[in-house]
Amino acid sequence: MTEPEQGNGRATRVKICGLRDAETMRAMDGLPIDEVGFVFAKSRRQIAPELASELIAAARRLRNAEGAAPRTVGVFVNPTMDELRETLRIAPLDIVQLHGEESPSFCAEARSAFGVAVWKVLSVTPEDGADPDSDGSGRLQAYIGSVDGFLIDTAGGGTGKTFAWSVIDRYKEAAGGVPLYVAGGLHPDNVVELVKRYAPGGVDVSSGVETDGAKDMTKIRLFAERVQGV
Repeated sequence: MTEPEQGNGRATRVKICGLRDAETMRAMDGLPIDEVGFVFAKSRRQIAPELASELIAAARRLRNAEGAAPRTVGVFVNPTMDELRETLRIAPLDIVQLHGEESPSFCAEARSAFGVAVWKVLSVTPEDGADPDSDGSGRLQAYIGSVDGFLIDTAGGGTGKTFAWSVIDRYKEAAGGVPLYVAGGLHPDNVVELVKRYAPGGVDVSSGVETDGAKDMTKIRLFAERVQGV
């Protein structure tokens, strides 16, 4: 089963990740943003489930450009089922985004046990772009039927660097219709090129809409509106 599309009238969805304060959440009201993300893995953007609960409540009061509330996404790296259960008890997320070495069976179990959508993140290595015959897109195949979405990111995650976008079409084909989001080094000045050339299912940004480590509403607005305008 793949995640149902939510008819936003745009080919590419927008996810803003690494949110940590209600003021920024409130300022996003009315913008063409489809998902908002909160980091539970160890990171400088990590937040506690209790704060996430408050931000989820704030997100559900928002309306994007199509009149819908953005979906809430939690970022995890190799969590246990108990850790997911406790976090979701406090912070009722819509989507669990898994960045570690989680197996297809783990993804399927989390999806079934908690009634949430599950996205699997895969890292794109330099070798993926260097040799079209050995890119990592085949890794997606094992997860078909166990997840609701894929996200591909620069190896290492949170590097602020892009990967070789030439591999995106192969990853999209391998995803077999499951939505594919792209992250890694995106910002308002390069996202239009990405969307025009490769039309991913979604784009995910965090550091690219920050100034001095804090979310910058001018950059968030510019990023979302530029994607909407493609």
